[in-house]
Amino acid sequence: MIIDCHGHYTTAPPALEAWRKQQIAAIGDPAMAPSRASLKIGDDEIRASLEGAQLKMQRERGTDVTIFSPRASAMAHHVGDATTSLEWTRVCNDLIRRVCTLYPDNFVGVCQLPQSPGVRPENCIAELERCINELGFIGCNLNPDPSGGHWKEPPLTDRWWYPLYEKMVELDVPAMVHVSSSCNPCFHATGAHYINADTTAFMQFLLSDLFKDFPTLKFIIPHGGGAAPYHWGRYKGIAQDMKRPPFSELLLKNVFFDTCVYHRPGIELLLKVVPADNILFASEMVGAVKGVDPDTGHHYDDTRRYVEPIEWLSAEDRGKIFEGNARRVFPRFGTRTPRAVNSAGRAN
Repeated sequence: MIIDCHGHYTTAPPALEAWRKQQIAAIGDPAMAPSRASLKIGDDEIRASLEGAQLKMQRERGTDVTIFSPRASAMAHHVGDATTSLEWTRVCNDLIRRVCTLYPDNFVGVCQLPQSPGVRPENCIAELERCINELGFIGCNLNPDPSGGHWKEPPLTDRWWYPLYEKMVELDVPAMVHVSSSCNPCFHATGAHYINADTTAFMQFLLSDLFKDFPTLKFIIPHGGGAAPYHWGRYKGIAQDMKRPPFSELLLKNVFFDTCVYHRPGIELLLKVVPADNILFASEMVGAVKGVDPDTGHHYDDTRRYVEPIEWLSAEDRGKIFEGNARRVFPRFGTRTPRAVNSAGRAN
């Protein structure tokens, strides 16, 4: 089985965006805000949104299941207040549940969290519990910068985040560190803000003793880990100068990277630098880069084409990257089939 650990519902039916626009227009006038029940999306609309996109690509590219979450750039935690964020988050998470119900062999859910700038992370616990216990999801996306590019929250290693981490450990779920849209003109969202955040998270983890406090807490840093693999020597040297433990002790039992790197030389660098035990296959399709590379004739985000033919990658390590590591990092997936995972929630 090939498990893609990083997919977003970027092709959701237009009614979802229309509902969001109505919600945003009502900020400042709560009486005009749309109810969750007012969003009307039929099953056939969901099917149509996937059959020509994510499902088509799964079949063409030979992947089996996608760990699926709401569109990252649309989380937009900086918009409105905590109530705005919660209503939007519930709508998005419920839609992911419907996808997983319609296609239980193809998708497994991961949730958006109702974050809001300056609002303590424990405000997200109830929705995390609902998504894991009732909807059958297996993880969450955690935004280290709900401000949208202005970085006003404490570092991910600060005790500010600890109540949420305690709940993650209790529920046995990892978080993918994933920012949302950028409202800072200095940072293009997918080209700069995403990669900045991935790199920043890695550096924050390096500087802290977070994993002494939470030995089983797990994070996935997406997009190949940002700049971290390319500058591994820099970070290793900084840690050494600061008398920090080796990465094998400090980070690599808790921090993992995905393969959302869109050219083969970058994938090869990732695989040479980061241990195979810490890499999860991913493509993020349909996502930030949708086009065809004129040098190869294939889509940039067809990442299986980069990983599979690498001759020096052992069959054992390839198996870990394609399947085994995802099952280990997402314990609620574990040894079960996707259909069994999707049957676990109380919403069934």
